Amino acid sequence: MSDDAPRLWMAAEVSARDRGLLYGDGLFETIRVVRGAAPLWHRHEQRLIEGCRRLRIPCPDVGEVRDALKTLVGGWDDATARLTVTRGEGTRGYAIPPASLPGVFLSAEPSRLPSADDYRNGVAVRLCDLKLAQQPALAGLKHLNRLEQVLARSEWSDASVTEGLLLDGDGRLVCATAANIFAVFGDDIVTPPVERCGVAGVARAEVLALAGARVADLNLDRLRDADEVFLTSAVRGILPVRVFEARQWQPGSVVRRLQAHWGDLGLPLPGVAQGLTE
Repeated sequence: MSDDAPRLWMAAEVSARDRGLLYGDGLFETIRVVRGAAPLWHRHEQRLIEGCRRLRIPCPDVGEVRDALKTLVGGWDDATARLTVTRGEGTRGYAIPPASLPGVFLSAEPSRLPSADDYRNGVAVRLCDLKLAQQPALAGLKHLNRLEQVLARSEWSDASVTEGLLLDGDGRLVCATAANIFAVFGDDIVTPPVERCGVAGVARAEVLALAGARVADLNLDRLRDADEVFLTSAVRGILPVRVFEARQWQPGSVVRRLQAHWGDLGLPLPGVAQGLTE
């Protein structure tokens, strides 16, 4: 087996009656690990704990998971791991079992990041036809049911388009299929709320923790007026948007500052590590 082959660690065997498999009843985290360190782990941990609380799933021992993660990615300089937590096995039907043993699964493989050119010059995005359903009970969670994102991503096969933007049913911009979105207006850095739908990304949380970033509704007209637009995700980090429809942007000072911050965290980005922000 190649040393680059995906690796798997399971705290429980996968049952055909696992509720994560049957109903999407669970959560997941996608974690970038560089030279054995996961700089955003504390944010993944916080989101996992909160997600388990909201779904009423017993949270696994995060210390045990962290130790297993370090062992799993050993020998890789830059790895991407997925932690999946399900409610575990249950009887037939939607009712939550009175007692269940959560399933905990880790998989990992070497990271595959966008190109240095994408980080330097930005990527193209398109608008998806699919609209996100508004469900506050699940909004913000990285739950296992990603069918909306699967269908949205199936809308294009053009390799020159990196991401698709998603609106809710009222025409408000929410996110991309696998990333959160930020728009910059002068000194104002804005990202849409995720209290109605969408995922509260850990990279989004990192940017919001910095001075000047805030949450506010965005529509497409407002987006087109932005000075800079960028995507955030736990693995890809800060990815500038270069073109959307007829609108084009150049990565500006906000994107460069945040890309440099990612390097300072210990999450280097291709093209940025070669003195892009010096």
